[in-house]
Amino acid sequence: MTSRSPTLYRPFLSGKYTVSAGLYRLGVQPVPFVGLDAAEVVEAHTFALDDTYPAFVASKTAAHARALHEYAGEAGLTPALRGAALAFVARTLAAESKGCMIWDGRHFSNGALGWRAALDLERGTVESLTKASGPLSHLVAHIQPISALDFLALNAPEDLALLARQPATGADFLAAVHVMSPQHWHPLDKLGRDFTFVHAPVAGSDPLNATALRLVDAVISRGPFVRFAWGVAMSDRLDHHPAAPPDADRAHATAFDPGRAFLRVERQTLTGFPTAHGALFTIRPLIYPLRQAVADPAHARALAAAHRSMTPEQVEYKGLTALLPELLGWLDEQAQVNGS
Repeated sequence: MTSRSPTLYRPFLSGKYTVSAGLYRLGVQPVPFVGLDAAEVVEAHTFALDDTYPAFVASKTAAHARALHEYAGEAGLTPALRGAALAFVARTLAAESKGCMIWDGRHFSNGALGWRAALDLERGTVESLTKASGPLSHLVAHIQPISALDFLALNAPEDLALLARQPATGADFLAAVHVMSPQHWHPLDKLGRDFTFVHAPVAGSDPLNATALRLVDAVISRGPFVRFAWGVAMSDRLDHHPAAPPDADRAHATAFDPGRAFLRVERQTLTGFPTAHGALFTIRPLIYPLRQAVADPAHARALAAAHRSMTPEQVEYKGLTALLPELLGWLDEQAQVNGS
């Protein structure tokens, strides 16, 4: 699809860990921590299509084959919001794929995956599906999408979630999820729940949740936005669903090994559909070797400072309680290399 490497984001450069909305207006406000020199870049894209695309498709289809019902579901999703969000996904994927994907308002095709489907977006159904040869067609050869949301989400690296708001009461709730790369959380635990409930387990989220009503209104009425979350992981696997096979991260990591450590950044976009009373969230993990992320001593100092600013609860939430002393020691060493 593309040979472009993923953008390297360093949201920790402020040297302080915070749990906040951190919204940048997509296509308008620059993101201040992009690239090696922390240059400010205005981003307009929703989907990040780069040379890691095959890895995302492989991970998603593996989870799909193993237990789709653990990763995807709907709760009170209206035809209007479903139709608006899925039309946006299909149209935007096609526009941002440099011709690899095509959407004509009825049929969506992906030349890399070699498949084509007729979709009814408001009903949320796959009316027909055909498969042909493509560079990555082997990854979806045995996959049968169960819905239009399922099909379109399998074409994107990003995970998708739909937030709905009831016009009469203003109450919000998570109306649909297709989250195949969760970071140690269960997507279905959040389904049907409001913004505050969804974010309550996040250590330090009280200030964020206090602004929930204003934030949801902004997302639906004044976007689109992009935001970032980050953490250090001891595995580069995309899927950390609690029901996924165990790997080296979190409970299975007993010692810090810089050669097996990674910076995991989530790039999230938020696009509202006011007339359909809801919004689309996209969640794209980007995983970089930690040595690459802090190759500059200034970056190592910033990441160490950000970890030192965490509360004990935030350290535990990030799965770093046992690893933090060694992580900080290593970061301090990197900060002194050609540094002061």
